[in-house]
Amino acid sequence: MSDPRRGQRNGPGTNGLRDRLAACRRGVYVAPSVGRRGMRGPVTDEATFGRILASLHEAALDPARWPDFSAAAEEALGLHGTSLMFGDGELASGEDARIAFYWTCIHGERRLDLERLYIGTYYPLDERTPRLRHAPDGRLLHNTEVLTPREMKTSPAYHALREYADAGDAVTVRLDGPRGSRILWTLHDPIDRDGWTSARTDLIRRLLPHLRQAVQIQVALGGAGALGMTLARLLETVGMGVIQLDRRARIVAVNGPALGQLRSGDALFDADGCLFARAAAANAELQELLARALPPFGTPATGGSMAVRRPAGAPLVLHVVPVGGPETHPGPWPVAALVLVPDAVAADVDAGAVAETLGFTRAESQVAVLLARGMTVREVAAATSRGESTVRSHVKRMFAKQGLTRQRELVRLVRSVAGAAVLRPDGSDASGA
Repeated sequence: MSDPRRGQRNGPGTNGLRDRLAACRRGVYVAPSVGRRGMRGPVTDEATFGRILASLHEAALDPARWPDFSAAAEEALGLHGTSLMFGDGELASGEDARIAFYWTCIHGERRLDLERLYIGTYYPLDERTPRLRHAPDGRLLHNTEVLTPREMKTSPAYHALREYADAGDAVTVRLDGPRGSRILWTLHDPIDRDGWTSARTDLIRRLLPHLRQAVQIQVALGGAGALGMTLARLLETVGMGVIQLDRRARIVAVNGPALGQLRSGDALFDADGCLFARAAAANAELQELLARALPPFGTPATGGSMAVRRPAGAPLVLHVVPVGGPETHPGPWPVAALVLVPDAVAADVDAGAVAETLGFTRAESQVAVLLARGMTVREVAAATSRGESTVRSHVKRMFAKQGLTRQRELVRLVRSVAGAAVLRPDGSDASGA
C-alpha cells in the first residue's frame, strides 16, 4: 500500500502534517477479517433495524449520540466506520460550500483527529467533493465512480482516506437537505471480503429517508437553540413548538409556542387529550405519522415530517420523533414521541447565530429572535416567563451594543443574520445549549 505522504512533497507535506498522520495511524484500530463479535456481512432483521432507528432518533435530538448510531449501523452493515457531512450546496458567488459539521466514527468511536486532518488538509484537495456535491439525490456512489483510475493512484486525499480511515472501498450518498443544503453520508469499507452486496446496499437505502429526517430535525433544533436538551428542557424552549405524547398518542405536555398553536386551532388542535390537524387530509397524514412513531410493541418506530396548511400565513412544518427504543418494556412510558413545530416565520432566524454574530448573550438573543418573529414586548415576556421590565432591559442592552435606537432596526438586523450558523463542527449548536 502506497504512502499518501509521497504525493504531498510539493503540497502540504510538512513535518507537522507527518506528525498528525502518524498520530492518526496510531489511533486507527485495524479489525480482523471477521467482524466484531464474529459477525460476517450485514444483519437485516427487523429487531436490528429497530435498534438502528432508535439510536438515530436519539442522535437527531442530541448530536453527541451520533457515535451510538454509527456503531449500530456499522454493526448491522459490517463496516469499519461512517462519516457524515452537512453544509450548503453551492454558494451563488462560486465560493466553496460552507460545512456546518463533519463527523467521522471508526468502530463506533468519534475520531476528532481524522475530522480535523481531513477538513484542515485534505478537503480542499479531495477530487470527489465537487462531483459528490452535484450527484443525484439518493444515489450510492462507489469511490471508483467519482475518481478516475489515475486519481486513485495519485490523489493524496484518497490515499489518506484509504490508509487512515478504512475508506478506500467506500460508498457515498448525497441527500438534499433543508433550504438547499446537502448531506453526504459515507459508508466506509466492509469488514468482510463480500464487498457491497445487495443486502448491504438495500439496508443503506432503507435508512436514507430516516437519516435525512434526522438532519432536518437537528437543523430545526439548532435554529431554536434546543440541540441536546433533555425532554424537560425542551418544554422551556421558545424557538419552536414542542408537544410530548405518550404511547397512546395522548398529549403529556406542551411548551408555550405549542400551546399557542393549539389554542389558535387554525392548523392543529387537541380534543380529549389527543392531537389533530384541522383539515381532513392533513389529519389523516398526521395520524398515520403518529401511528408509525407509536407502533405496537415489537414493531420498529419511525419518524416523519409533514406540512399543515393554515387559512392564512405560512404552513406549519411538523417533525414527529419517536422517543425510547424498541427494547423498552410494553408498560407505560411518560413520553414516547415528540411533535416538533418550528416557527414558520422565524425558522431561518438562528438564536445561536444571533448571539455569536452580534455579541448578544443567550437571553438577549432569545428576546431578539422573538421580536424578529413579530411578538410584542408583552408577548415575549409571557413566552419567556420574564417580566416586561426585564425584556425591555435586554432590548436596551442590545441597542447599546449595536448602536441602535429603534426596535425595528433591531428586528431588521436580527433577520439579516438568518441562517448564519446551524451547528458547530463539534456538533453543538452555537447558542451553547
